[in-house]
Amino acid sequence: MAGMCCYGRLSQTLMSKKVQGFYCCSPAPNNQKVKTQTPKLLKIAVTGVTELLRLLSSPARNRLEISDDEGDEDPLVSNVEDVLKIIKSDYDKAYFVTGLFTSGIYAADCVFEDPTIKFRGRDLYSRNLQLLVPFFDSPSIKLEKIEKGNDSNAEVIVAYWKLRTSLKLPWRPLISVNGNTVYDLDEKLKIVKHVESWDISALEAVGQIFTPGMRSSSE
Repeated sequence: MAGMCCYGRLSQTLMSKKVQGFYCCSPAPNNQKVKTQTPKLLKIAVTGVTELLRLLSSPARNRLEISDDEGDEDPLVSNVEDVLKIIKSDYDKAYFVTGLFTSGIYAADCVFEDPTIKFRGRDLYSRNLQLLVPFFDSPSIKLEKIEKGNDSNAEVIVAYWKLRTSLKLPWRPLISVNGNTVYDLDEKLKIVKHVESWDISALEAVGQIFTPGMRSSSE
């Protein structure tokens, strides 16, 4: 729902949300795990929906997004704390639900993963996020905590968040998910893995999409 890992993040946030977010690549702190293993058929469906949305999106829009990504300069970072501050600023911009994030801190071939989908590529992540943004209605993502994690083999940053948004579907489903994202950094302080974990299973997250929500008073 967050990536969208996206994103297909639409499948990921639409299917979960983060958003959002994280995982098999980097275990979340406190042994937080998804309640049940995600069925392979569900993962295939999420991937298929994401690819369909991408194909149906405007070619001109996609070209513009790629151009914007390629124009991003690498921010100056000298330590893990610098990367943490940039990630925090991206949460201030609600990047899960706005698609606005600092792409320069990610490796071009960064792996993005959540309970429903896994793929590689910073630019693909950006496009997946953009696919989801039009479906959100009054979205919010609250950063609860962000800190450096402990990993003997790599530098790790962990962010804990709460995602809440209605979707622009006729039955106005409400998506509400608490989760965390693990950011693995390489020796160059680039994020090479972006892994989300949720407090509910992938099936429960998808179930939220099909549950009617409250309509606004203006409708």
